[in-house]
Amino acid sequence: MADIRDILDINEAPGPQEGVTKESILGHNEKSKKKQKPLREVVKRPEGMHRELYALLYTDNKDAPPLIPSDTVGTGYKQLKAKLGMRRVRPWKWMPFTNPARTDGAVFHHWRRAADEGKEYPFAQFNKKVPIPTYTDAEYQQHLTSDGWTKEETDLLFDLGQRFDLRFVVIHDRWDKEKFPNRTIEDMKSRYYEVCGTLTKAKSTATHEPKVFSFDAEHEKRRKEQLKRLFERKPEEIEEEQMLLAELKKIEVRKKEREKKTQDLQKLITAADNQAEARKLDKKAQKKKVPQQQARPKPEAVPTLEFTGIKFPDFKNSGVTLRSHRMKLPSNVGQKKSKAIEQMLQELGIEMNPMPTLEICTHFNELRSDMVLLHELRTALSSCVYELQTLRHQYEALCPGKTLQHPPLPSHATSILTSLTPQAMQSPTKTEKGEIIDVVGSPGTPMVTTPAT
Repeated sequence: MADIRDILDINEAPGPQEGVTKESILGHNEKSKKKQKPLREVVKRPEGMHRELYALLYTDNKDAPPLIPSDTVGTGYKQLKAKLGMRRVRPWKWMPFTNPARTDGAVFHHWRRAADEGKEYPFAQFNKKVPIPTYTDAEYQQHLTSDGWTKEETDLLFDLGQRFDLRFVVIHDRWDKEKFPNRTIEDMKSRYYEVCGTLTKAKSTATHEPKVFSFDAEHEKRRKEQLKRLFERKPEEIEEEQMLLAELKKIEVRKKEREKKTQDLQKLITAADNQAEARKLDKKAQKKKVPQQQARPKPEAVPTLEFTGIKFPDFKNSGVTLRSHRMKLPSNVGQKKSKAIEQMLQELGIEMNPMPTLEICTHFNELRSDMVLLHELRTALSSCVYELQTLRHQYEALCPGKTLQHPPLPSHATSILTSLTPQAMQSPTKTEKGEIIDVVGSPGTPMVTTPAT
């Protein structure tokens, strides 16, 4: 045990009755046995007192503030003595000065550095004056005569403008209403800028015409009148204006939606026309070619046309593929279009999966592409016709006794509405005599398509 105590640097040995304990081996934890200092009483900050003000009342030790100024350590200052540099301080002097903005020659005194003695008052740079033009009697008689203004009134206007730096509200208040007729602020401004412009043109020696400021008195009067009306509005008028602005926003939103739908419909019609023209050109080119004995082309060598309705994939990958895969609808065709294609094929009596020869694949894909394109055209046209009829009913409801006349549907729209019916496809002569009329009732009733009688 003595060796253990010597290794662990333990001086005290355990008593005869005490066993070997952790404290006897490791020693006593003096830090834990130190008496803890009693916690200082926490002084609560009074309610309503700012934290910065409360921090000035006590030092770090929460001592009470001294009754008299003291330089002891208890004041809380880190450094009691000021560190002064080796350079000499700059001397200051109590010296007089004058303000150039004053014309009465008043002399004031303030502290300034001795090196700045004799220099101009530093705030004189902010004394800005508006340059007011002057004129002589000869110049007034030659250029500035006016029927509505006399020379005395013009002289008073320019004198007040010089005194009050063109503050026309003050000039109007200081106007001599007993000696001269009462003038409005707009009349004073108009006369002042008119005289300034005339003097600038008369004194100018440049070859080109100098820049002259003009003042529109009538526009200024209308502007102030509008501001007065705006300020004197009643709460009911404010609410009505807000309601009208909200309705205007709704009308603009509906207008943008109609324009967008019109553009989409025009794109569909243009795509259908371009596709029809492209097919006509292809047929003419095929008729011009002289049929000769040629080897049957491979399926990969046949060019596939790009359709605007449905874009079928072109199988150019290496490996074995079935020709029937060319008739499979792409994944981007939605369920709604697929159902429409199935319904139209049933109406026309065409099989859903015909024999996948090369010619049948090409024509079957073209047929379904045309069906999708015409279906989209008919849907877009129906929505436009429905909106047109809705607007007509709204117009008739707002203006009783009046009827909104709109132009008839164009030939493109009529052909779109008639082309998707089986009767129109099977008997073209009958569709030339009769047209399809879209009967649209109130906005709550669905649109019905019936043949015209």
